[in-house]
Amino acid sequence: MPTPGSSSESDRESAALEALSALGQSTRLRIFRHLVTMAPEPIAAGAIADALGCLQNTLSTHLAILARAGLITGVRDGRLILYRADFDGMRGLLNYLLEDCCRGRPEVCAPVLQTLSDRCACETDGAPTKETCDVA
Repeated sequence: MPTPGSSSESDRESAALEALSALGQSTRLRIFRHLVTMAPEPIAAGAIADALGCLQNTLSTHLAILARAGLITGVRDGRLILYRADFDGMRGLLNYLLEDCCRGRPEVCAPVLQTLSDRCACETDGAPTKETCDVA
């Protein structure tokens, strides 16, 4: 996803649409969320398939679509390709969606960001738990 100011508004809109389209399919959304949850560790495609109950023959297509949308990256390690969430891509998408939030009044969007901050603060041993975090 292009960063603000690095390309035309049309390019940024196209990149946002591609990312949102990629996440608009349930299996791809589950894959992306799994990779975000497992970050920063890279994960092999087979492990992703096992964790999510996906068919391996369709998983590679989903991974390619997410990579093309700038939401994940894959790095070859011998015969395996290890995948991880691309937080720069996710940040670019979120920036695109929120930069003009509420007609230049970012304080109106503050509750959204506060909820995210609260969720991140409620961690035990590095992993959020429902027992330790009662954020809606």
